[in-house]
Parts: sequence; structure tokens; C-alpha cells
Amino acid sequence: MSVVKAIIGIAGASGSGKSFLCERFADCFAEALGPEVSLAILNEDSYYRRQDHLDLSKRAEVNYDHPDAIEAELLASQIMALKAGNRIAVPQYDFATHNRSNLTTELEPAAVLLIEGILIFHHKEILKQIDQKVFLDVPLDICLARRIRRDTIQRGRTIQSVLDQYMATVRPMYYQYVEPSKNDADVVFQYPIDSADLNQKLLKFLQPRILNTI
Repeated sequence: MSVVKAIIGIAGASGSGKSFLCERFADCFAEALGPEVSLAILNEDSYYRRQDHLDLSKRAEVNYDHPDAIEAELLASQIMALKAGNRIAVPQYDFATHNRSNLTTELEPAAVLLIEGILIFHHKEILKQIDQKVFLDVPLDICLARRIRRDTIQRGRTIQSVLDQYMATVRPMYYQYVEPSKNDADVVFQYPIDSADLNQKLLKFLQPRILNTI
């Protein structure tokens, strides 16, 4: 079983490309370091709180961009469990029903843990466990266009519902909580973001922590 040697956090606005860049980095990581060095990815979205006490229409009105919507204490404790060499049960969130499902996904500790989410730098109990903090600074009009495409294609939303949610909660919460957390980042990438450049910077960061120990 792997020992966690480095934790990288990628934050930024909704639609800034965090998940996409995590996937690209995972491919680059595997190619550069080989199968003997493991990588795991944790998505903050998995840790939205349960909303069993609300019906579907009320769940759709919840402010999911507020820090209180995330069960940060669970995410922080599971990061600590991985660092201790323990397997965790990652919650599964269903965007269609706006609620956490009863299913979980088993995740083993890995040499590198990649964490992505809009609020991972806001929650101090998560922030203090991250070794390298990356913030993706992307104009909000670009993020909105990406969010409309993603939510209408992948999550069954209407364009109007995406726009309503964006204006009511996503945009104001970005300015209140997400953008200020940029100050905690070790490196800020401005749009347009060169994924190859980001990958090389992250690999360079990992080299003294991992490459010399395998």
C-alpha cells in the first residue's frame, strides 16, 4: 500500500477547468513516473452534505457554493486517514437529485493525492494539509459558458436554471469566498492556462518528494 508523500490542491471558480486539468495531469503523471508511483484524486463535490430532509424542489434552491454546503470535516478527516495509510469510503453525490447517494467508492492511499474544489483553500482544516496549492484564475464569463455546457449536457439542467443559480449563488459566492482564497495559493495560473506548463511545474515540485524515493 502506498504512503502519501505529497498533496496537491487545485482551486478556482466553478468552470475554471479544475477537473479537466486533474485528468490531464493524471495522464502526464502516469507517463512521466510510471505505474510504480500511484496517484489518487479527491473531488470536493463528493462531500456535499446530505439533503434528505428536503424535497427535490427545495434541494434545488440550496446554496451549494457556500462553505456550509460542504462537509469539510469529513473531507479533512478522510485526507488524514489516507495520510495514515488507511483506505477511505468516498461519498457519491448525485447532481440529478441534488443529494448524496447511499453509495460510496473505496479509495486507497496513493503516493500523490490530488484534491480539487472551489472551496478547498477556504476550509482551513483542509488547506493546512495541502503541500502545493494551485489556483486557476479564469474570467467568469468563460467559466459560465463552460458551466452551461457541462450542466445542460451532463447534469440534465436547463440553460435558464443554470443562469438563475449562477446569478443567485455561484457568482456572489465566488467573490465572497473563492476569489479571496487565491491569496493562499502557492502559484496562480492565469487564463488561458497552458496545461503542459502546469503539468511540468507540478512534476518539478514532486521530484524531490517522490522521484528520489522510488
